[in-house]
Amino acid sequence: MAVARALLKRVPHAMEIRFILGAALRRCGDLREALAVLAPLADTRPDAWGLHYEHGMTLAALGQGEAASAALMRATAANPNSSLAWHVLGDQLLLTGQPIDAREAQSRPLPGSLGDAMFAAAAGALFDGREGAADMLRARFGLDLNDVAALCLLADVGMRLGRDESVLPLLAAATRLAPGYLPARYREAIVLHRLDRPQAALAAIDPVIAARPGVALYRALRAAIHLQLGREGQAVEDFAAALALDRDDAQVWHGYGHALRAVGRQADAVDAYRQALARAPALGEVYWSLANLKTWRFGSEDVDRMETLLSDRELFSEDRCYLHFALGKAKEDSADFADSFRHYRQGNAARRATLPYDAAAHVDFVDRTIATFTPDFLAARSGVGLHAADPIFVLGMPRSGSTLIEQILASHSAVEGASELPDVTAMAWHLARRLDPSHAYPGLLADMPPVAFAELGAEYLERTRVRRSSGRLFFVDKFPGNFLHVGLIHLMLPKARIIDVRRNSLACCVSLFKQCFAQGQAYSYELADLGSYFVQYERLMAHFATVLPGRILRVSYEDLVDDPERQSRRLLDYCGLDFEAGCLRFFETDRAIRTPSSEQVRRPIFRDGLDQWRRFEPWLGPLVGALGALADEGAARP
Repeated sequence: MAVARALLKRVPHAMEIRFILGAALRRCGDLREALAVLAPLADTRPDAWGLHYEHGMTLAALGQGEAASAALMRATAANPNSSLAWHVLGDQLLLTGQPIDAREAQSRPLPGSLGDAMFAAAAGALFDGREGAADMLRARFGLDLNDVAALCLLADVGMRLGRDESVLPLLAAATRLAPGYLPARYREAIVLHRLDRPQAALAAIDPVIAARPGVALYRALRAAIHLQLGREGQAVEDFAAALALDRDDAQVWHGYGHALRAVGRQADAVDAYRQALARAPALGEVYWSLANLKTWRFGSEDVDRMETLLSDRELFSEDRCYLHFALGKAKEDSADFADSFRHYRQGNAARRATLPYDAAAHVDFVDRTIATFTPDFLAARSGVGLHAADPIFVLGMPRSGSTLIEQILASHSAVEGASELPDVTAMAWHLARRLDPSHAYPGLLADMPPVAFAELGAEYLERTRVRRSSGRLFFVDKFPGNFLHVGLIHLMLPKARIIDVRRNSLACCVSLFKQCFAQGQAYSYELADLGSYFVQYERLMAHFATVLPGRILRVSYEDLVDDPERQSRRLLDYCGLDFEAGCLRFFETDRAIRTPSSEQVRRPIFRDGLDQWRRFEPWLGPLVGALGALADEGAARP
């Protein structure tokens, strides 16, 4: 910047030098002075896209969204191939209440855009800390890591790649460079929300809302964070406030529908989803949200509309994926099982294309877990951990009946249902990074001192405290994937109850194949991988049943359906709870539920879902082959 000032004294009217000075001033945070330099230049050079980009970014950092959008539109008009300019324009359009235009701006298939595989690979190299990665991004894609816009673009790529932890330092740098640049702070709140750090996410989004209280999407994000915290009433209020600001935002209507569904207002949720589709008819995820109500059915007009959308070659791939899953449900409800499975298969294939899964790596993890938790290993650590008895872990495969188990337990006066808490998984991940990234989990637990397990137990209780609101003695954590960490749970909380919910292998796997999950569950999008994953689940739980005899209660979903009272009493007895009749009338319990089974557990136990998998039996060859003997057990059940 000093060089630019010196040159400007010699050649005061040189546009290029004034441009360099303005860009340097912006990057140094001298926004008013940068604007004073750049604005007069922008009026004289309509074809200089870089000048209009710098002008727009300066206006954006000053919070002048409409003027920033106008400047950035001039930049993209002058250079339609600048992915960075389009991306920043999308941010400003979002800020000024134009989410559809924003999405279009940020979805252009350009080099260096969100959909560019080579750009994603280069960004991945940066996240991995590879030498020369920043230089490559600068040389190949023109990205300056001292530019807040470039950092935000890379953050978006990182979120797409699932590298949320790697994204946070980028956003911290962005907020240091430009404290007033709200899109960076908004992204920070999003990433913290995605990382299941809701308190930090709330702290990040509150000042953004204070700065721009009229932006509906900011309030919608806070509503989603409240939903994450189990504050469903506040979530409904925040979504309603967002809609009062902008009734035309389809994404806000969509989120409002989720909040209404969580509190049991299904009819209102359906209306909210319909409102979203009225504003964005091609938003495939909303059709899936309707299908995901499970007890709700599409009409013929809905089916025709979805099929018409699928015929549009310009449809976004993500929307196409969701529509296939929704049509799978619609066709299944109308008993067209062949077409239903065709749509489910296409939806799964589309999901798998963006979410790869390494089956061999998972088998290796299970091998290492079994090798770690031997009888001798556990005996040497007898008595370690925090001896708190309040957590009840309900785990197993997703779609196995865990929501029903939680609802039965949460109908007891001493138990609070906390839904799916990812804290154990997050703690295991952080443990591996903190102790020794080169020493794989769970083997590294062998090197931990005994006192560390009690500290982990205390950390878990502290992390989950924010999700508890009723003051009841016990709480249910029904995160299914906790079965991967039964050994860690036992060591850090030896008095916690652990309930393994088991369902017919074929019924469970087919139910998973029909589900488009919001995140994770990468194994579920291919039949052979599904079967392999179920086999490893069975193998791991069989091991823990052997090395921890009597520690884990195994509950069969089918047995629960056949004899609800007997199995409910068995559950309560294992948890040390007296029987309460309300547990048999769990469907009358008024509590928020945020899982795909939310509607199903609000009615009495039903048998009609036990054999639904047989509808698709002709197409299950890869699944049956992968399950092996477990498939024979599942098919033999009457």
